[in-house]
Amino acid sequence: MRIFVQVHSVDSPGDLAGLREENALLTGALDGFDRLRVAFMRRSVGRPLSRTWWCAAVALLALGGCASASSPSPSGTSGGVTGGDFHSLVADPTTVGRIYVGGHTNVSRSDDGGKTWMAVAALDGADAMGWTIEPGTIWVSGHPGLNLSVDGGITFTRRNAGLADSDVHAFGSSGQTLYAAGPGLGVAGSIDGGVTWTTLTSASGQSFFGRILVDPVDPAHLVAADVQFGANASTDGGRTWTPLGSNAASWVSSPDGLATLFASGGPIPQRSNDGGNTWTPMSVPAGATLVEASPAGTLYAGVHDGNAVTVWASTDDGATWNSP
Repeated sequence: MRIFVQVHSVDSPGDLAGLREENALLTGALDGFDRLRVAFMRRSVGRPLSRTWWCAAVALLALGGCASASSPSPSGTSGGVTGGDFHSLVADPTTVGRIYVGGHTNVSRSDDGGKTWMAVAALDGADAMGWTIEPGTIWVSGHPGLNLSVDGGITFTRRNAGLADSDVHAFGSSGQTLYAAGPGLGVAGSIDGGVTWTTLTSASGQSFFGRILVDPVDPAHLVAADVQFGANASTDGGRTWTPLGSNAASWVSSPDGLATLFASGGPIPQRSNDGGNTWTPMSVPAGATLVEASPAGTLYAGVHDGNAVTVWASTDDGATWNSP
């Protein structure tokens, strides 16, 4: 695995020392996930995380790194192209068998459960991290900000007006209620479809990543992946958050309104059958880092290799997995 880190300017001897420490950790971080996590937490106490460090941490978590319109074009059958990393695995709840895989440079779509793929050129460079797919709308977030499609993912428009920071690492929505989170954003919310935004908290959200799950019955009940503290829940519309006790994670999924939860992108994928009260490890295909649950009952597991993702499927709740 290779990690590419962009060097940033330093404003003080302390910053320089910090970057040296980060570099030493990154070059030796292949010892294990726990070492990275401890260093990440030390780095995050008392000073903001540099985006260099943030990207490197997520790269290791996803075992994949970090980094804007036209209709989907052919990509091939060998896997969904995402580029050098793997941020997101999304089952479209409105179309059975349609899944997306996203990374820093590319997004690919499959309409047959991962057998064949096409490139979503409209999302090139979108750094696709957070997603919401609802009837009539698709939202995708990343370093450049929010992207909205109202034509089934053929075209996307940038929608950053009103955001205090456009670097959105995590996103979720239910109708006109939107939630966005990022290193410089904390957690922000909108109740008018993104026309206006309000900061909900600056005490959480900096290390959220991927999708923010929104309870379809109660839009104030949320679950987000946190690369430091695992799955986190909020019951007051994103103002306060509580860790649910999973491993560190960069992706959360639920097929049934947050009763069953999956947390992945960390040391090992986990599932909870009781809304996050308890967690058990999952058996997944070798190399799989992200797990996605489809409302139709299929589980998907993504294996990133090179610049593409192979997606395995299970129709028996993860007991067995089938390759494309």
